[in-house]
Amino acid sequence: MADKGLDELDKRIIELMSRSSAGSSRQLAKMLDIHPTTFMQRVKNLESKGVINGYRASVDYMALGFDYMGLVNIYADHGLSVSRIAEIPQVISVFEVTGDSDCVAWIACTDRDEFSEVVKQINSMEGVRKTNTSVILGIPKDPFDYVPPLV
Repeated sequence: MADKGLDELDKRIIELMSRSSAGSSRQLAKMLDIHPTTFMQRVKNLESKGVINGYRASVDYMALGFDYMGLVNIYADHGLSVSRIAEIPQVISVFEVTGDSDCVAWIACTDRDEFSEVVKQINSMEGVRKTNTSVILGIPKDPFDYVPPLV
């Protein structure tokens, strides 16, 4: 693993904050048995290195009514603007990949009609040759719950 010059305390901070960054700096420092000032300095350093990029709530899309989710494999011709795909409001994420397709869009929609419209919108974009969509039936492990092994 490329550790970006991380020591054991940095790794412990990353692991703790990957699981939950809820709570004050004082509370999180106490969990690590370090002084709050040390914790805040370390976090600022990790932010400046680009290791920590922000803080957000973990949202269950299906609990919000986004019952139609899918992975759209996109096969591109020259001229496809991946950033245009990312601008579609129903697109959670876009991955540039190797293999048969050129990128994969993770989409979330509230009903079948919206789902169909988003897939058609992607399919009609300049530079898209074809798509192949897989419907997500469940998410046993959410990628946002991933905690990197920092041993």
